[in-house]
Amino acid sequence: MSGHNKWSTIKQKKGKNDAARAKIFTKIGRELMVAIREGGSADPNVNSKLRECIAKAKANNVPNDNIERIIKKAAGGEGENYESVTYEGYGPCGVAVLVEALTDNRNRTAGEVRHYFDKFGGNMGTQGCVGFMFDKKGVIIIAREDLEKDEDLVMEDALEAGATDFESDEDIFTIYTEPEDLSGIRDDLASKGYEFESAEVEQVPSTLTSIDDPATQEKMQKMLDLFEENDDIQNVWHNWEMP
Repeated sequence: MSGHNKWSTIKQKKGKNDAARAKIFTKIGRELMVAIREGGSADPNVNSKLRECIAKAKANNVPNDNIERIIKKAAGGEGENYESVTYEGYGPCGVAVLVEALTDNRNRTAGEVRHYFDKFGGNMGTQGCVGFMFDKKGVIIIAREDLEKDEDLVMEDALEAGATDFESDEDIFTIYTEPEDLSGIRDDLASKGYEFESAEVEQVPSTLTSIDDPATQEKMQKMLDLFEENDDIQNVWHNWEMP
């Protein structure tokens, strides 16, 4: 799940109640199953997508027992068959929105996604209508708090590991990678003692859109909340410059 300001989004996710965290566990469980089926192996040393999903699960505090149970179930051919679908559209004020889903019923999920767009003054568009506004990148987030390394050293370590870009603000360091390099760079930094708030492949917007009217901001947030509450929807990417 992503947004701007990135740090406020991460803190909001980490502060969710038990019911919301259970939904996150469910969504990551689907990702683990799909990673095994598409990658053809339940061994994370062989299946890089599975390795990324396991790292994401641990970052979201999914218990190890849950992870192992899901992997065993998927490796045995059990569970639903989910397919990956991406929907594109516009929120209030023309905010670009990408919705990534794993679903066992395309018609149900498409209908729900369309309803969420319509409910808050947006509209679902055709394939490709906003996708060109985003670039797929590996994104690693490190919190400044409790980190005993200064910015120059963090940047040096990131670039030496193969990062393509580095940004910092008062709360976090953001490290960008090529999608296929994310796992290796994350592992390299972890071996140097770094801990991550998140480390996953994201759809990063090339430009941002602001919403000045508080009532419209509220509509946009409610629309995003509905997307994130839906079990079929894995990620919602947008170019709203959140206040």
